[in-house]
Amino acid sequence: MKYLITGGAGFIGANFLNKFVRLNPEDTFVNLDSLGYAGNLLSLKEIEKCDNYFFEKVDITDYKELEKVFDRFTPDVVIHFAAESHVDRSIVNPGNFISANIIGTYNLLELSRKYFESKSSCRFHHVSTDEVYGSLGKEGYFTEKTPYNPTSPYSASKASSDHLVRAYYHTYELPITISNCSNNYGPYQFPEKLIPITIKNFLSGKEVSIYGDGLNIRDWLYVEDHCDAIWEIINSDNVGDTYNIGGNNELTNVQIVNIIGETLSNYTGENIQTYRNLIAYVKDRPGHDYRYAIDATKVQKELGWYPNESISTGLQKTVKWYLDNQDWMNKVGNKEEYEGWLEINYSNR
Repeated sequence: MKYLITGGAGFIGANFLNKFVRLNPEDTFVNLDSLGYAGNLLSLKEIEKCDNYFFEKVDITDYKELEKVFDRFTPDVVIHFAAESHVDRSIVNPGNFISANIIGTYNLLELSRKYFESKSSCRFHHVSTDEVYGSLGKEGYFTEKTPYNPTSPYSASKASSDHLVRAYYHTYELPITISNCSNNYGPYQFPEKLIPITIKNFLSGKEVSIYGDGLNIRDWLYVEDHCDAIWEIINSDNVGDTYNIGGNNELTNVQIVNIIGETLSNYTGENIQTYRNLIAYVKDRPGHDYRYAIDATKVQKELGWYPNESISTGLQKTVKWYLDNQDWMNKVGNKEEYEGWLEINYSNR
């Protein structure tokens, strides 16, 4: 099989490739990535010399360049990770999210429709987010039947791309699947998201900012568990289906930050209070959803997937990885675009 992985130099895509390229040497894996601020080939050092791995630097909004990749590799499976994914960035510059997440997805769907037409075994898998469902109260869970109610430019752009993917299934019979996941964490996550930036700032003695009262709740999913779920989906016979993927680990933002501090303290020997003193509460983000929680019953019953990591075991692995890979964190976190974003994001708190 020939797999085209979009956004393979990003967080989830890199974890997916690092695992499955080596597990499937008979298959071809093509990593298509524009290498934007959050994409970095340093995350793929483990597989860069594998004979079945190829890299193409292409932006998914560039149809002609994208078509050249399809012409060269004629993929059997497209796994679409590539996306602008940071809510704060979408508030500052929503146009980038419309372009990448909607137009980019459209380009991939059009080319897949063309190249899958003569294939007996093919799949377009779209990786999406639970944020398309909006916000939950204290009770209940998102299911695959939950109505969409996006509340940020990011989640609205992902909701739009989800609808496009389903439309191509119903209109053109393109064999698709969609997964909507909860908050991922683990190795190779760009240090602007909550867990890696907290680790980075704790280690460097910098302030860790928490929006509002810190009581917004997220369900946390270890990234390798997520990748395993995607592998099960694309290798199933089910077409046209959507699967919610969650870690069953609901925590408030302040809880997750405190657990990171405790875990770091166990590794470094630093007094836990040193890390707690770095926590600062700042003005809340506009439209900040209160709670996300996933009901993953469908993927569990139909495909037999369950997360392997609890928040305790997953965070221990994550914190240990960042401690062991501070060189990676410092190199990817010092890009000019990243430093510029930090200045914009925090200058008017």
